[in-house]
Amino acid sequence: MTYARNDAKAYARENLRGIWAAALQPFSPDLALDERGFRSNIRHWIDDLKIRGLFINGKQGEFFSMSLDERKRAFDIAVDEIGTSAGSILSCSDQNMDTVIELARHAEAIGADFIVVHAPVLHFLKAQDETLYAYYKSISERVNIGIAMWSHPDSGYLMSPELCARIAELPNIVAIKYSVPREMYVKLTQMVGDRIIVSTASEEEWLDNILELNWQCYLCSNPPYLFQTAGDLRMHDYTEKAFAGDVRGARAIWQSLEPVRHAFKASRPLEKPQAHAKFWQELLGQAGGAVRRPMLPLSEVERQVIAQAFASSGLAPTRSSLKAEAASATA
Repeated sequence: MTYARNDAKAYARENLRGIWAAALQPFSPDLALDERGFRSNIRHWIDDLKIRGLFINGKQGEFFSMSLDERKRAFDIAVDEIGTSAGSILSCSDQNMDTVIELARHAEAIGADFIVVHAPVLHFLKAQDETLYAYYKSISERVNIGIAMWSHPDSGYLMSPELCARIAELPNIVAIKYSVPREMYVKLTQMVGDRIIVSTASEEEWLDNILELNWQCYLCSNPPYLFQTAGDLRMHDYTEKAFAGDVRGARAIWQSLEPVRHAFKASRPLEKPQAHAKFWQELLGQAGGAVRRPMLPLSEVERQVIAQAFASSGLAPTRSSLKAEAASATA
């Protein structure tokens, strides 16, 4: 780590900026980690797509299907490949607290920038606030690295803005990925000021959140590498225009992505988000690969529907991404 525990908030305010993407984890046909493909994707995302940071081993990355050793190995690969060219936030989410702490300490040891910890599933409880405050406080006290909270309906509840603001007082709580209705994250943004960085995963809402809420970080989902190519950086471009105050220019570029958004969403089969996104990656020339149980693979008919939607989106694989994938396949 390059900062002390009590400096985590200042470090995040300075470095947790711009577009941070949530990585899908490529698996080979035999369901092993596709390490070469993962490295190839990372290089493309950073070098070609100008993505500022990567979120590793989240739900999109199928961490729930990976062993502890595999999760650590994915951390190692990502931090090594990223180097100093972008930032890293590593998901240590787990129902088992020992696993959370072991992964967090591993992230510290290899020089990651931040970690993220999903709010746990809490069985039987009708009220969660004191349990959750104690949960994040315990993690905060046992590690030094900057921690991002993560609240999502998957937990069975949503953390209230008031609870998040209370947890935000802890010295190394630096951010939250707040997957909640807009009125909730607007309220939290107003409550916490610059104590933590608030973000949500919706690309459609990202522009308005820059312009209306002065947000500094998209943290994060997969549109940064599914809606862009090396020759078509529209998400990056509208973000930079918005940061620079060019509202009209940013809005025009944002609007031009509507065919891509529609094609992507309309072609996604029920129950198969990772398989859908991985095949879309392959159509872009990236390493996608298989999914692990409990996730379901695509049928051939579904692949044909997605390919047709991709063709209608206006996106196309670029020479650099195809070259990177070819190099990965032959390495």
